[in-house]
Amino acid sequence: MFKITSLNSLSVALKIGIGLITSKILAVFVGPGGMALVGNLRNFLTSLENISTLGFQNGIVKYVAENEKSQAEFQKIITTVFISLIVVAFLLSCILFFAADYWNNRIFGNNKEYLVVFEVVALVLPFYAVSIFFVAVINGLGKFQKVIWINIIGNTIGLLVSVFMIFEYKTIGALLAIVIAPALLFLVTFYLIQKEIKVFQIIKLHLFDFQVLKNLSSYSLMALVSSVFGPLVFLAIRNHIMQDLGVVQAGYWETMTRISSYYLLFVSTILTVYFLPKLAKASTNEETKSIFWQYYKFILPLFVVALTVLYFCRYFTVQLLFSKEFLPVTNLFLWQLLGDIFKVCSLILGYQFFAKKLTSAFIITELFSLLLLYFASLFSIKTFQIEGVVIAYAFQNLIYLIVLSVYFRKSLF
Repeated sequence: MFKITSLNSLSVALKIGIGLITSKILAVFVGPGGMALVGNLRNFLTSLENISTLGFQNGIVKYVAENEKSQAEFQKIITTVFISLIVVAFLLSCILFFAADYWNNRIFGNNKEYLVVFEVVALVLPFYAVSIFFVAVINGLGKFQKVIWINIIGNTIGLLVSVFMIFEYKTIGALLAIVIAPALLFLVTFYLIQKEIKVFQIIKLHLFDFQVLKNLSSYSLMALVSSVFGPLVFLAIRNHIMQDLGVVQAGYWETMTRISSYYLLFVSTILTVYFLPKLAKASTNEETKSIFWQYYKFILPLFVVALTVLYFCRYFTVQLLFSKEFLPVTNLFLWQLLGDIFKVCSLILGYQFFAKKLTSAFIITELFSLLLLYFASLFSIKTFQIEGVVIAYAFQNLIYLIVLSVYFRKSLF
């Protein structure tokens, strides 16, 4: 864990550094209003990404890890998932391309100049979906370091594309960079997976097996609920803020969310790369308990210390990352950081749903959590203005942590 965590820390530090540069450029060239549009597109693409991959990522990790030594089963999994993703990505690409005007209106309103963004998304989506598939396979094979190196290379590509596009084309450039950079990662993932397995020699049409899809369907449901409905709830909340408080206030919240996403990267990547495969293989409550507390003893304290330092440096951080125009964001830090601590406490418990394929329980708790966030935000915004949305976020994550602690009490305590 120390080796993986160290390399992962390097990867996350690099991504945060790249994020600082990108955020600063966005702040200077597009302002809070442009930041809100960028947030809308990111939420839309997150939902689209998970629909195009059918939410299979965690399921692929589990089944590849369990069947890598069984050649027949391994080939069935690779063939079935690859063909399914290509078909779904192609259909989604057609829907996006021919209905680009509709999606533009839903995400950006009446700004017709952004129509080209959805046409480009349609063209690159199949490459994006296959790239995510390759990463999940490499992760399932236990090649943790390669997964982290893919993240490092992807972040570097993202920086180069973003800097060029934002300098040249301002807001439209920022939006196109978000779309283009992940698709370019296909070349890297294809090269690395070929070093592990000859993927196109493994894929045979006659090996397509609907039983594999049936086995993965539980993971699909779980991933789609959180990764599709989650961003849509954030999109709805941001649009509500735009209507009630204005696009600048929505930009402030997007800025706070962006800062939060930087430091949450450390936890989310180490969970996916190291803890998820461990939880998938744990066969008793004692083994699961050991993994949970390894996380709480080593990862959580570092996270809390880092957030405490960040809180006291918030004024410096906002001006460094963005500009003085964004200083009102400092008023959102306390509740956002508190909410993130509750979230990190619950993340390891949430991964147990995927590791043990607890589909119904996950869907019920996730939908409850998202609905709680949405309605709590609407209520709090009326009372506390823009601060209300981060108060609602902290409240939602606290309740979610309590619910999961009760549900997994035997494995946890």
